[in-house]
Amino acid sequence: MTLQQKGRKPAVIVVMGVASSGKTSLGERLAAHLGWPFRDADSFHPPENVAKMAGGTPLNDEDRKPWLAAIAAWIDELRAKGEHGIVTCSALKRAYRRVIVGDRPDVALVYLKGSRALIGERMAARQHHFMPPALLDSQFATLEEPGDDELPLVVPVDLPKDEIQREVLRELGLV
Repeated sequence: MTLQQKGRKPAVIVVMGVASSGKTSLGERLAAHLGWPFRDADSFHPPENVAKMAGGTPLNDEDRKPWLAAIAAWIDELRAKGEHGIVTCSALKRAYRRVIVGDRPDVALVYLKGSRALIGERMAARQHHFMPPALLDSQFATLEEPGDDELPLVVPVDLPKDEIQREVLRELGLV
């Protein structure tokens, strides 16, 4: 059941998925359409995390704590002001989603779901990104897909970008 099915429109949308699933592209498109501010979770990483990933080393849960706290703080700041926003975040584990979505009833979780093969092709085609393709396997190994109790909107990444955007807007009652 989505927020729309429960009769609520989101204040904040969290777009999740593994690297190269299309989170940033969707987040930017939604923000442009809705006129909401957009933040990519990568912008919340402390420099040490970026350096670690750029060196080919996956982050551990300890590395992620300040990153997740910063994302949650931004979400709470928007909500406290009665404003809207969109943030992308891999949010691979349920524990991470508890920090950034938690019991915030006005935060929608959109999960971009795709196969390892398709996302691997996309990642290999990307340029100028600090996450090397070798880390994709660690992303899939870490991924705990959101359960029904998290009320995710699950969207297949093999759809055209326009169709993904339309589905998200429609399902979240934002059209």
